[in-house]
Amino acid sequence: MLFNSIEFAIFLPIIFALYWFVDPKSVRVQNILLLVASYYFYACWDWRFLFLLVFSTLLDYYTGIKMHEASTVKLKKIWLWISIGINLGFLGVFKYYNFFATSFESALSEIGLHVNLWTIQVILPVGISFYTFHGLSYVIDIYKNKIKPERNFIDYTLFVSFFPLLVAGPIERATHLLPQIQRERTFDYTKAIDGLRQILWGLFKKIVIADQCAIYANQIFANSADYSGSALLLGALFFTFQIYGDFSGYSDIAIGTAKLFGIDLLRNFAFPYFSRDIAEFWRRWHISLSSWFRDYLYIPLGGSKGGTWTKVRNTFIIFIISGFWHGANWTFLVWGFLNALYIMPSIVLKSNRNHLDIIAQGKYLPSFREFGGMLITFLLTVLAWIFFRSEDLTQAIQYISTIASPSLFTIPTFRPFVLFLFLLFFFGIEWIGREQQFALAKIGERWPSWLRWIMYYAFIIAIFAFVGKEQQFIYFQF
Repeated sequence: MLFNSIEFAIFLPIIFALYWFVDPKSVRVQNILLLVASYYFYACWDWRFLFLLVFSTLLDYYTGIKMHEASTVKLKKIWLWISIGINLGFLGVFKYYNFFATSFESALSEIGLHVNLWTIQVILPVGISFYTFHGLSYVIDIYKNKIKPERNFIDYTLFVSFFPLLVAGPIERATHLLPQIQRERTFDYTKAIDGLRQILWGLFKKIVIADQCAIYANQIFANSADYSGSALLLGALFFTFQIYGDFSGYSDIAIGTAKLFGIDLLRNFAFPYFSRDIAEFWRRWHISLSSWFRDYLYIPLGGSKGGTWTKVRNTFIIFIISGFWHGANWTFLVWGFLNALYIMPSIVLKSNRNHLDIIAQGKYLPSFREFGGMLITFLLTVLAWIFFRSEDLTQAIQYISTIASPSLFTIPTFRPFVLFLFLLFFFGIEWIGREQQFALAKIGERWPSWLRWIMYYAFIIAIFAFVGKEQQFIYFQF
């Protein structure tokens, strides 16, 4: 079931009504209802993979308890590695086995050995990377004595499979979400309205921005050899806005939906394209994944406590693994490596914590220095997205080579003026709302109610004007 589908438009009000009107004072009833709804939501994609979700949930629930009860540190560590090994094993088989098999075949063929390794033809279970990381953070936190295991199976299962975040995040932590699941929740009108506003903005990002950019980005990348450098640059820009509108739009809908049920999810995006350097970009892009890697991989590797070499090594490890997390393709690995290179100057010069504030806070416009940093960071990001979007490294290199050719200075054969206007409008709204949790949070707050509703209806009309065939969210494939 997609957030941008008619099925979800029917599903959500029904669950919302049952949740608040059947037995609003019973946390247990609310949690059971949300759990059933979450499993139904996931089963609408492919019911067969429910068994994998249930197995992963049972595994981490049981190993968490056994770790807590372990009489020795050695036994505790054994249970931890059982959980990590099985979880990553499933992830490896479904997501990475074919990549390693074909790469190994290619390597052997280079030295004259020809083998045919067995590959598997299987659909990647939607959301497996996300709910696997939910469970891993839980068992690792128990191992480190940060939390105690949750013995209420319903509560723990809901933590893993809460439907707004189940298939594409945000990647939650037990320390943040479980206490909210366990305590009594009462209807908060202000929070619900805020949630609807965030859902509206998320749908606008997805349908009006991302899906329309996708039309041109897909066409250009699929036929990149036929286009000039100027057209390819536009294609890269369209994908840059597509992936942001698509993924941050999903996160907005997920977070807004959770608010309807009285639950706050972790923020996942903080206007990353307004960043003044790459370090700031990665504090603002896919925040829940970046912080996950920081807490569960970067810091255990030594973090920034060692010398320069240690910090450089750890940074490359994190970014390459982050690239590999996105998919089994050399393009993702190069994308991660390229971002690691981008961030190196700030690591070496110890300036990676320079921009912790909001750009041009309290001002209408950035300074020339801020604008220059923002522009350079944006262009570097666009370059990296070319590798992320390309089918293989050959296409990515040819794509960039064409952009760098004299044809960059030709006029593109297509000029979607309506889309350009919407992108300009979108950029303006994001800039105005950059100091809030999401762009539409406070816009119109002091306007007369009739004017504010005109604005909301304008967004709704734009969404319906562009809605067409349901487009899957990009991060479903990860």
